Amino acid sequence: MSDIENINTINSFFENRDKLIISHMNGEIDKKSFLDLNYNYMIDNKIKPFTTIDSFEKGMYNYQFYNVMAKYYKVVAQELRENGKCLNFYSKYLDDVKYYYDEKDKTTFRLLRFLKYKNVEAYFINMESSVLEGKLYEIVLKDYEFAVLHSQSEWILGALKKENVFLNCSKKSVIDYYVNQKY
Repeated sequence: MSDIENINTINSFFENRDKLIISHMNGEIDKKSFLDLNYNYMIDNKIKPFTTIDSFEKGMYNYQFYNVMAKYYKVVAQELRENGKCLNFYSKYLDDVKYYYDEKDKTTFRLLRFLKYKNVEAYFINMESSVLEGKLYEIVLKDYEFAVLHSQSEWILGALKKENVFLNCSKKSVIDYYVNQKY
């Protein structure tokens, strides 16, 4: 893909992402619709992740790709389990979820390294889910709008602490309306 094609792909992707974020913030769409619309956009536009993260935009693009894919397959797996249908696909979808979350964490780490951890702040977030409380943390990239990452990865947490950007506290997420909403 040429540089111009990359720029056009990234710009279109972020325009769609920002539009959906604003629609969700305004209550026009719920979390499940937000995920479905993101997933459909990626499938319709044949979105693929970049192999190298050499810009903030490519890092966020890859993060969103892997995050949407993981959440989409998590919803599909939950629906299969709840409906008692196609349970043989359930474990396959759970494997997909794990794969995409692992890739998202690798992308997060690569993006943080690219940014040299500058103007980054991270902390555990207050969760309504007892399963995620004390495990899910937020990484805010303060130089960029809508640049909020989440992870449960112990190894990324270690890197954030080593770089002295992890605050030893729990805070309300800057996107609490999203992270504490069920889908």
